[in-house]
Amino acid sequence: MSHSRDWQVGLVGYGEVGRIFAEDLRSQGVAVGAYDIKLGDATGAGALRRHAGEQGVRLAGTHAELAAGSDLVVSAVTASQAVAVAVACAASMRPGAFFLDINSASPGAKRSAAEAVNAAGGRYVEGAVMTSVPPHRLKVPLLLGGPDAAALAPALNLLGFAARVASTTLGVASATKMCRSVMIKGLEAMVIESFTAARHHGVEDAVIASLHETFPGIDWEKQAAYFFQRVIEHGQRRSEEMHEVAETVREAGLTPWSAGGTADRQAWVAGLADAGVFGPRESNAFARSPDWRTEADRILNHGVGTPPGGTP
Repeated sequence: MSHSRDWQVGLVGYGEVGRIFAEDLRSQGVAVGAYDIKLGDATGAGALRRHAGEQGVRLAGTHAELAAGSDLVVSAVTASQAVAVAVACAASMRPGAFFLDINSASPGAKRSAAEAVNAAGGRYVEGAVMTSVPPHRLKVPLLLGGPDAAALAPALNLLGFAARVASTTLGVASATKMCRSVMIKGLEAMVIESFTAARHHGVEDAVIASLHETFPGIDWEKQAAYFFQRVIEHGQRRSEEMHEVAETVREAGLTPWSAGGTADRQAWVAGLADAGVFGPRESNAFARSPDWRTEADRILNHGVGTPPGGTP
């Protein structure tokens, strides 16, 4: 296979992550194609097509069309679609082409996706994105796993990624990501629950002061604002990831009480966002307050009966 900078890179999923990757790859002159199910949606397609046109990204009409023209397929979709996307791309992939699955899915889901891709002659590599993409962009820490991980890693790094091989065994990289998410996504949900309840009771300043004493290395005001923003904007995606985290916990023989509760809280906030509690999604003010109290007040003013998205 040719030098990776000469590859055709296909992005399945042209959301926040896909667009960031596209921008950074195109800035190096790498040929990029993309497919997203939202391209078939009249409401969401316009913005995606405009971005693709500005960046010089070739848009495909189907998963199969994208896969057929790519040396490297990068799957960045919602966790629930990870296996389905691998299956949809597999049959059309070029022999020996790489399929990099960076979705937040359980080890079992990654193994199922790998079976589909490898059986069709592709080379499946699991990827675990270990922190939020936007601040790091293409340089986000990325763990790779599977028999072909070592072959793909140097090519990815030539493209500007920050990838390293976690294991030649499928499931190790994703298990690392999933177990981390029990803590990270759980902390997001706990902060939203704790701080909103504290706001209701008028004790938020005392709670934050106590947290500063216990964990002095964390700026709780700044961290809370960030958590509220990210969950309001991406709660549905995070909830789907947490269902995969729960499955990972089950695979260890444990009942995922924490992961399950986090999934419910993330989905609940997403439901409020869809209901317009935080303002219109196209508004610059949507989930952009530097003070988490603004968003907590919106939740409290909405009422805590049975809001969209599930149990309060």
